[in-house]
Amino acid sequence: MLKRQIIEIARQLRKEQTSSEKKLWQVLRNRKFLGLKFLRQHPIVFEIDGRLRFFVADFYCAEKKLVLEVDGKIHKHQLERDKERDLIIEKLGLKVLRIKNEELDNIDDVLQRIKNFIDDL
Repeated sequence: MLKRQIIEIARQLRKEQTSSEKKLWQVLRNRKFLGLKFLRQHPIVFEIDGRLRFFVADFYCAEKKLVLEVDGKIHKHQLERDKERDLIIEKLGLKVLRIKNEELDNIDDVLQRIKNFIDDL
């Protein structure tokens, strides 16, 4: 897939953010959280069997090599796919933290969980 196509997919996903992603983004954007720069709907490109592949991380912090994934109900039906994706993330030297949509009902708890996760890196 061409770089331009990957970028366009990420742009489209930014336009179609879920309400949970929007809620978290309001707290993460512009270095509001711990002074860290987070990107939303950020493409992660990797190679498997000589072929370039990619996925789009909900949120990515390069400074901490951290991927945040906000999981809706659909993720209950794709646990194996998410597990494979998490393994790829880890092989790339990144860490992943999954947050369920319903957890964002208490944003302060989620932010504390993210902070604790970062502190443990």
